[in-house]
Amino acid sequence: MSQRGVETRYLAACAMAREAGDLMRRLYESREMGSYKLKGHQDYLTEADGEVEKLIVKRIAEAFPDDTVYGEEGGGKFSPQVWVIDPIDGTANFARGIPHFCVSIAYVQEGRIAAGTMCNPMTGELFAARIGGGATLNGKPMKVSRTPDMRSATLELGWSTRRPMEDYVAMLTRVVKTGAGIRRSGSGALGLAYVADGRTDGYAELHINSWDCLAGILMVNEAGGWTNDFLAGDGLTQGNPILGCTPALREAIVAATGVG
Repeated sequence: MSQRGVETRYLAACAMAREAGDLMRRLYESREMGSYKLKGHQDYLTEADGEVEKLIVKRIAEAFPDDTVYGEEGGGKFSPQVWVIDPIDGTANFARGIPHFCVSIAYVQEGRIAAGTMCNPMTGELFAARIGGGATLNGKPMKVSRTPDMRSATLELGWSTRRPMEDYVAMLTRVVKTGAGIRRSGSGALGLAYVADGRTDGYAELHINSWDCLAGILMVNEAGGWTNDFLAGDGLTQGNPILGCTPALREAIVAATGVG
């Protein structure tokens, strides 16, 4: 893995996330309420998703023509040097007028997440990480929390229609019994970024796609946290369960969520 190549792509990813975030904010502020479609049950799609993805794909093609791209909306191709992007993670929030969403961009080289960025344009936050280089929020280092016990912890639990509702309810029940606080904000990407920044103590979801979580996984790891082996098997192409958390509560959170 070329460190120079990773650094170049990391800097490009930061710039692309900012530019895409600016576009996303303009589209959010000019959108018509109700102007969205459903790809499936509670699976939202807006015209903004396509516009933001096209911008990122164009910038990657201009700067790194030999790399491949896989986007949530437009698909693409996986290769040893692939960019995996979610133009708007939290599309339901975007569509409903809730200002909690982001663009998520990850660069995967030879099976390892090498760089990742997210931009929440409504808060002006740029989360970023590169392998071996730490994780930052607007240029300042991020660190996971040191919460000492589950009764003081706050966990975010994502929900997906790709798993039976009964499985999610069972996980929720187990976590509640630990005494931890529960939240769900509608963006798995930001959920992991919040773990990296110590705002929450863990994020778990029983199935998540790679474009939603790769950048966040790297951020949690580079901020001193722990994640399960999401890329095991066909995780890159088909998704897997995800857990990112503070190491201080790893055993308890793994036991409660069933993800480990």
